[in-house]
Amino acid sequence: MKKEILQMLRSAGEEYTSGQVLCEKLGVSRQAIWKNILQLKEVGYQIESQPKKGYRLLESADRLVGADIESRLAPDCLCRRVECLETVDSTNTRAKQLAELGEPEGTLVVAEEQTAGKGRRGRGWASEPGIGIWMSLILRPQLKPQQAASVTLVAAMAVAKGIRECCGLETGIKWPNDVVINGKKVCGILTETSSEPDYIHYAVPGIGINANTPEFPEELRDRATSIYLETGKKTDRNALIAAVMNAFSDYYRRYLETADLSLLKDEYDAMLVNMNREVLILYGMVEDADPEKSEKGVAKGIAPSGALLVETEAGLKEVLSGEVSVRGVYGYV
Repeated sequence: MKKEILQMLRSAGEEYTSGQVLCEKLGVSRQAIWKNILQLKEVGYQIESQPKKGYRLLESADRLVGADIESRLAPDCLCRRVECLETVDSTNTRAKQLAELGEPEGTLVVAEEQTAGKGRRGRGWASEPGIGIWMSLILRPQLKPQQAASVTLVAAMAVAKGIRECCGLETGIKWPNDVVINGKKVCGILTETSSEPDYIHYAVPGIGINANTPEFPEELRDRATSIYLETGKKTDRNALIAAVMNAFSDYYRRYLETADLSLLKDEYDAMLVNMNREVLILYGMVEDADPEKSEKGVAKGIAPSGALLVETEAGLKEVLSGEVSVRGVYGYV
C-alpha cells in the first residue's frame, strides 16, 4: 500500500490528496491510510497533513525504501519486486541465493551497506553505508552462456542513461562497462551467472554507483567520482535506481530480440568514451600485464558481440578481454 500512496502523493505534486480519495482508490479504511502515512514518516518522508485538505509529500526519505523504488517503475518495467536490506555481505550473493530458490526474473536486491562487495576479477568493492547504490537484478535470459557476457554492457548503458536523465549529468562508458563522468569512474558492474554448457539458469548483474560519496582517498581522487561531487548536492537514490531499472528494461528487451548488441550498437557507441580515441590494450590484469605485449590503436566502437573494435597497425582487431586504457580517463595520458 505504501507504494500506491507514494505514487498518488507524488503525482499530485504541490496539491493535497484527501484521505477520502486515498481510501476510495485503494479500497481501504482511513485508519489504514493513516497507519501507512505514519510508517512512511517514521522512515524519513516529510508528509504534510491538513484538516479538510489531506496529505502532501514535501520530501522523500534519505534512505533506500523498496516501496518508493517500486512506485517509480514504469508499468512495463522488468523489475517487479524490490528486496531492500539494511546490511548484506553482497547483493550479488543474496540475489544468487534467491535465484537458486526459484525467484523469478525481475527481482531486485538493494542494500544500504555491503560488507563484502565484489568487483571484477575478485577485487573488493568499497560499499559504505547510506551513501551509495548497491543492487543486483535476477535475470533468466533464454540465451547460450557465451551470449550472456553482453548483459554487463546493457547494464552499463542503463546506468549511464539513468544518471543522465535523473541527475542531469553527461555520462559515458569506458569499455566494456565502467560508467564515467568527466573521465572518472562513477559506477562498476559485475555480472555472475549459473549455467550449463548450453543453458543459463540465471544471470545476476551487480551494480555499484557512487551516489552521495562526499570524498575519496587521495589515491583514488584522479580516477573516481560521485554524483554528489559532480553536482554539489545529494541525489535521490530511490529515484535513480528506478530510472536505471526503467532504462535497463528497454535495453534488455531489445538485446533479447537478437541475442546480441546489434540493435544497441549505435547507442552504445555514442556513449563510448573510447570512441575514435587512442587506446592502450593490456592483455591480462593491469598489475600483471607485460608492457612489451601491450598494443596501441584507435577505438572504433563495438561489434555486435560486445567486443571492442580497435584499429591497429596490423589492421582492425576485436578485443574481447583484457584492460583497455583510454587517454584522459583514469589518469592515463
